[in-house]
Amino acid sequence: MNKQSRLVTSTLLLSACGLSAAAPLTLADAQQMAAVAAKSCAASGREIAVAVLDAGAQSLLLQRGAGVGPHNLEAARRKAYTALSTKSSTLALGRNARSNPDTVNLAQLPELLLLGGGLPLWQGTTLIGAVAVAGGGGPEIDETCALAAVKAGGFGTTAADRS
Repeated sequence: MNKQSRLVTSTLLLSACGLSAAAPLTLADAQQMAAVAAKSCAASGREIAVAVLDAGAQSLLLQRGAGVGPHNLEAARRKAYTALSTKSSTLALGRNARSNPDTVNLAQLPELLLLGGGLPLWQGTTLIGAVAVAGGGGPEIDETCALAAVKAGGFGTTAADRS
């Protein structure tokens, strides 16, 4: 079996098992996204905190602007964890949870933070991590800056996004 045949066979086996051969999120990806998020929010006159987690919820990058309150770094990390864990935008999740009596208690789970600014990172149909912004001046602003970072990284925010 030649190298190309082995690659095709490996990809088919991974797919059959529900796994993917998507490249893992790298520190370089995280740094690029953090820079874009910071630049995006700076255009609105805001400094921010940014967190990028890999698919295993391990921190790849935690960054806080000098003028941002220290609590925002933990908020960004928890927003990223929430987006990764729930595979959804934290802005949408928070709004949906507050409007539905069956899910309102999601806010009581210790690591989840239902504030806007956290987005999952999808590479095709594979969840590869999450990015989150905090301290930008509100949930919509945080989400907008995080979305700029996702797009700059070439990732999607849902499994349906093909980047």
